Amino acid sequence: MSLQTWWLYVVTVFFVSATPGPNMLLVMTHGARHGLRPSLGTMAGCMTALIAMMSISAAGLGAVLKAWPMLFDTLRYVGAAYLVYLGYKSWRSPVNTHNATEEAARLASPALAPDSSFGKLFKAGFLVAASNPKAILFAAAFLPQFIDPAAAKLPQFSILLGTFAVIEMSWYMVYAAGGLRIAPYLREARVLKAFNRISGGVFMGFGALMAAVHR
Repeated sequence: MSLQTWWLYVVTVFFVSATPGPNMLLVMTHGARHGLRPSLGTMAGCMTALIAMMSISAAGLGAVLKAWPMLFDTLRYVGAAYLVYLGYKSWRSPVNTHNATEEAARLASPALAPDSSFGKLFKAGFLVAASNPKAILFAAAFLPQFIDPAAAKLPQFSILLGTFAVIEMSWYMVYAAGGLRIAPYLREARVLKAFNRISGGVFMGFGALMAAVHR
């Protein structure tokens, strides 16, 4: 792989990763609700799922999903249903003055939040990132464009995967920091309710798009 090819890959991944999607929305939401440090669990979950899916893609599952449309559609609908479920939970989350006060306490000390443990946030991030099987097909179609077939493929794949992880995590930090900046405004019940409705609606929108858009 030439340096020019690698830089082209870096620029491409930079803009692809920057695009808002379910992963970035979840990281931003958890950054707002739990703080920057706890949301590292969310980032780790998302990244673990993406790395696993890209590795699976390199192993040939992308070709399997292309050859078996029913399997792909099943995975796609399950993932879409999970995103809609997350959106519904956020939309219907009860908010009142008492809840807003509790939320303010969580933002002041995220460790007090019962659902801010690393394991729970990791699981949430992993499930959201893994809910989109298109990531496997995307990696199967995208990564080979930057691999020199005449050179050893494993070192090239490792470089591409490592580069992707660094850029993706960098954007996670940006989105989580953005969520942290809006956290003080969530102390008002009215604003917290609007935030839950907006984030829930966006999650449901992502799920509907995933179910509606064909390969």
